[in-house]
Amino acid sequence: MKDFFKYHKFSILLILSGGVLYWSFAYGLDRDDFVKLISLYTGVFFISFKLIQLEKNNFWFLAGAALLFRLIFIAAVPNLSQDFYRFIWDGKLILEGINPYISVPREFPTPLGDTQEKLIQGMGNLSAGNFTSYPPANQLIFAIAVLMGGKSILGAVIAMRFFIIFADLGILYFGRKLLLKLNLPSHQIFWFILNPFILIELTGNLHFEGVMLFFLVWAFYLLQQTKWIWSAVLMGVSISVKLLPLLFVPLLWNYFSSKKKSKNAVVENQVQGNRKLNFKMFSIYCLIVGITVSVSFLPFISSTVISNFLASIALWFQKFEFNASIYYVIRWIGFQLKGYNIIATAGKILPVIVILIFAGLSFFRNHNSTKKLLTTMLWGVSIYFFLATTVHPWYIATPLLLSVFTKFRFALVWSLLVMLSYSAYANAEFQENYWLIAVEYIVVISLFLIEIFQYLLQDINNRSLRIKTSRKNA
Repeated sequence: MKDFFKYHKFSILLILSGGVLYWSFAYGLDRDDFVKLISLYTGVFFISFKLIQLEKNNFWFLAGAALLFRLIFIAAVPNLSQDFYRFIWDGKLILEGINPYISVPREFPTPLGDTQEKLIQGMGNLSAGNFTSYPPANQLIFAIAVLMGGKSILGAVIAMRFFIIFADLGILYFGRKLLLKLNLPSHQIFWFILNPFILIELTGNLHFEGVMLFFLVWAFYLLQQTKWIWSAVLMGVSISVKLLPLLFVPLLWNYFSSKKKSKNAVVENQVQGNRKLNFKMFSIYCLIVGITVSVSFLPFISSTVISNFLASIALWFQKFEFNASIYYVIRWIGFQLKGYNIIATAGKILPVIVILIFAGLSFFRNHNSTKKLLTTMLWGVSIYFFLATTVHPWYIATPLLLSVFTKFRFALVWSLLVMLSYSAYANAEFQENYWLIAVEYIVVISLFLIEIFQYLLQDINNRSLRIKTSRKNA
């Protein structure tokens, strides 16, 4: 024990310091205090970086630190997001036998208990005036959490927090195993698990991207193991938590249909050369994903539900604006040309551009190994967020996790800079600071383009080297 403290005393000091900062973040921060928020966040980000740097070969030490930091948030009411009030509202509806997709809270006709008014006020006018946009698997978690929490809002919060913590532990388990299968350093998973962005936005603020990503990384691991049927089921469950993984399914076409065995297959994907994956298998994979998602919707489904759900999703493209990048430039140009906000038009065109980009990546980018597939997914989802009208901080969890399995580091920088978007809460008018947003995206997009250029240049050099080697051998 003495030797342990001797060799890890600085790391232990970092953990104690991090614990104090996280406690202040969880129990002593108002989101309108932007200076304190950024100061605390910069501190815990530095602590996490140093911990990983010092203890990268000590898995259990880092895992213990990650769990300890999460437990600090257990009894904290989220202070950077009010979405949890809507989660509890939807969960209460399900327990009452009411379909959460058929009404909006503000117009709800039936009394829902003592906390009804508090929940409606807590979730805010925007959420209270619209239909729910959370898929069925997420709704199931809401209902279980409310049941476990009894009539207490804090009890439901604690129950939801345990779901998210267990999901993070699952990501740690399968993420590490996948890194080892891909011959990548296993400590890279802590860039996600120990990242204060993940701790604060998922564990602290109760966003369920972590649950979605748990099923997603599990699906990737099984895909790597050639257990593609169960991989498809888990992909469907992931989509039923959050719809975002739907974007990734078309990218699997190239992965499945490629029969060419890479000369580096043993390094990139040890089982790739043994598979004869084709379009038929891709179709079956998609069918299983579709069936899984459809089954999850069956208890709620009706023409009204479909209409309400799609209308709620459309709001994110055609009504809401927050922390956008390329869209804000387009909006400014629209004001110069049209004299008004063109979000209604841009919100219809930008998703089409995203679909075309993903189609291009699906058909023309060769990703016949899991490592290349994850890289392509990282590119695609990042471009999607660069073009989106709304990019809440917790959305960055997906590119951050995907980057763990690649050579790209721009998402790690993004997880630091995205917190600048909280400057909008520093004023009563909820006015975004466009200078800070510009700093965020100029840095992130520049790094994104630089890393892609370096990646493509290295790929060209590797191909040239293989061609020269094959000619010599011939």
